[in-house]
Amino acid sequence: MALGFFSRLKQGLARSSQKLGAVFTGGRKLDDAALEELEDHLISADLGPALAERVITRFRSTRFGTEVTDEEIREALATEIARVLEPVAVPFEPDPALKPHVVLMVGVNGTGKTTSIGKLARFFGEQGRKVIMVAGDTFRAAAVEQLQIWGERTGAPVVTGKPGGDAAGLAFEGLRRGKAEGADLLLVDTAGRLHNKGALMEELAKIIRVMRKFDETAPHSVILVLDATTGQNAIEQVRVFSEMVNVSGLIVTKLDGSARGGIVVALADQFGLPVYAVGVGEKAEDLRPFSATEFARDLVGGAVVGGTVEVAEEPAPGPA
Repeated sequence: MALGFFSRLKQGLARSSQKLGAVFTGGRKLDDAALEELEDHLISADLGPALAERVITRFRSTRFGTEVTDEEIREALATEIARVLEPVAVPFEPDPALKPHVVLMVGVNGTGKTTSIGKLARFFGEQGRKVIMVAGDTFRAAAVEQLQIWGERTGAPVVTGKPGGDAAGLAFEGLRRGKAEGADLLLVDTAGRLHNKGALMEELAKIIRVMRKFDETAPHSVILVLDATTGQNAIEQVRVFSEMVNVSGLIVTKLDGSARGGIVVALADQFGLPVYAVGVGEKAEDLRPFSATEFARDLVGGAVVGGTVEVAEEPAPGPA
């Protein structure tokens, strides 16, 4: 029997939760050694040193020297993690006043960017919205073929060009067609050759510049697709792409195959960018809107959010 989305997410995060739950199995006194060990596990689970230090500081100020159970620790961690994630759990919603709402999809090759475009096309197509896709990664034949397959599945037109052709010209053609046909959503794929940052930056800038000749407000959203299995490398990717374009939100893929689920928390804590959706597989239904509570609970092994160990209230972190 095939597992559902949430079961696969829970299964995928189990490897991350094992790292977080290994310290306090059976209960333990919350002394310096225990806190240091817990901090190491938080960092190794890719939550990031800043958030790990903050969690440990709170535990030290509330329960230092007392006996705590593993369940108490998991509940407190889940509550703290959910507090960080709640402000960024924002589903992507195209603006109905824009015809079309133009989305520039960016990310390095291999993150699942092109597949995510197809899944978004299906999701919004099933809501009755007219979607057009642009195969702007012209240097990768597989990316064009993928979008064409998704186009056949979803009934969404795909604007394509010659191999290695001008991505900016394709984006312009897609926008012109979207306007003419009254499309609700235009999803523009882009190349992801991060090893050649200068060329990639120039290409993205040209795509935006050319589209703005037709619509000076385009693109209306820039979605960065990240692969959870890359761990801390995802932070560098957010930095680099934010230098190139105004990233408005994230999609995090491959959480079913990662022991680094904590990277979502680190990204939220450091950048405060909306996490529009998370993915756990190749099927269309494997990309879903992000739930902070569900994610926090599964990340620490199924604990209830709202734990017994008291944590101090403070404003949620905003963009860096």
